[in-house]
Amino acid sequence: MHPGLVAARTPDKVAYVIAETGMAVSFGELEKRANQGAQLFRKLGLQRGDHIAILLENHPRFFQIAWAAQRSGLYYTAISWRLQPEEVEYIVNNCEARVFITSLPRKEVVDRLQGRMPVVQKAYMLDGVIPGFESWEAAIAGMPEEPIADQAEGASMLYSSGTTGFPKGVKKPLAQTPYGADVPNLAGMLWGMNEHSIYLSPAPLYHSAPLNFTMGALRNGTQVVVMEHFDAETALKFIEQYRTTHSQWVPTMFVRMLKLDPAVRARYDVSSLQCAIHAAAPCPIPIKEQMIAWWGPCIFEYYAGTEANGFVHCTSAQWLAHKGTVGKPLNCQAHICDDEGNEVPTGESGTVYFGGGGVFEYHNDPDKTAGSRHAQGWSTLGDVGYLDADGFLYLTDRKHFMIISGGVNIYPQEAENVLINHPEVVDVAVFGVPNEDFGEEVKAVVQPRDMAKASPELALELLDYCRERLSHIKCPRTLDFRAELPRHPTGKLYKRLLRDEYWKAAGK
Repeated sequence: MHPGLVAARTPDKVAYVIAETGMAVSFGELEKRANQGAQLFRKLGLQRGDHIAILLENHPRFFQIAWAAQRSGLYYTAISWRLQPEEVEYIVNNCEARVFITSLPRKEVVDRLQGRMPVVQKAYMLDGVIPGFESWEAAIAGMPEEPIADQAEGASMLYSSGTTGFPKGVKKPLAQTPYGADVPNLAGMLWGMNEHSIYLSPAPLYHSAPLNFTMGALRNGTQVVVMEHFDAETALKFIEQYRTTHSQWVPTMFVRMLKLDPAVRARYDVSSLQCAIHAAAPCPIPIKEQMIAWWGPCIFEYYAGTEANGFVHCTSAQWLAHKGTVGKPLNCQAHICDDEGNEVPTGESGTVYFGGGGVFEYHNDPDKTAGSRHAQGWSTLGDVGYLDADGFLYLTDRKHFMIISGGVNIYPQEAENVLINHPEVVDVAVFGVPNEDFGEEVKAVVQPRDMAKASPELALELLDYCRERLSHIKCPRTLDFRAELPRHPTGKLYKRLLRDEYWKAAGK
């Protein structure tokens, strides 16, 4: 199944709509523009297995470009538009993108990349151009609207940060079947998404889950409603306005909606919802209880990663019977192992490995790839958890020092690498502390060169210093000073001691 088949049957059917503006694109239009993009890629010499990079907001042409790549057998890397130029530069170069596509609103970031993307042979811009970029609209205008002769399934290759501070590209093998043939699609198989469904996407499309869900929905002929930005009340409004049947969320969104005035919440009809899926971060038990009480047993949870090495899932009924679980393995076997790699008894915590699931590698990084593997060939996302007697998985910890804030994974090493370069900083530790709305927020503890200079003014200077060099979401929201940080004589930082101190003070 693919959007072209839907276009052939019902070309005027709406494929997607930008919720705030009401701008709608039909499957017929999507098919034509995706074909033109694929024709352009072939004209440029791109072949199966080559890479492109996309730096876009939730743009009306986002899906046209993604499907052009998908049908051309290309890897396409969607990049967060919130990143700083140096971060974008690293990803574009590391994924070896031969084509880079962005939009005029991103000009301040991409203009600084001029001459710093040596592999890119063509750089395109939507909605206007700046020097060094060509118009995407003009480039595809003269291309045929028919499919290329050698269509093949491509794949997204998205980046998630590593504890070293450098993002890692998650690369999965390309499908060997013809374009559109027997592509596994959980959206349809597991949650019943079909041509009569309407899917609301409230999150940035460059994230793994929103991208995969929306692409899967379009493959099924489902109409997709894209929010440009999430807002709690506006999301409820769009559920009612578009009669949404399916949606995908992160727990922070649940928190924001639950904190609306009860009269505001009651104003909107959400009875059309058949399936509300959530993942990306642990959902507090009271929050999920309230959501099920409000929306009914249409809430589903899953645990998986961009790596797609395993998939764990639970329904509302299963969760209510096993509160706190993230579900049961569906396409894999879960193995809980101690630090020596030995499987531990039921109920004991250890590193979560999956066997029998999908295969992946970290692009151009064999060491990180090897580090994710067990001697038995299983793979891990680095999370810690346990299985109960019924085979349900519970997560008891997260990736090593990873911070999850509002469903976004943040690795503190990136901020530490920036702050340590400030002339007034001798040592620094960055970690997550409790935040009522986001689950966690980023905290920095700094050992200054001169403790006498430790002041609110210096703290503000350091925070600004970090925000100038790194995506703001990765930067500390607050900063404290210490005369010395807890380090072993070998140099190892006992960050856990600092983190535990703050969590204990917060009553966690």
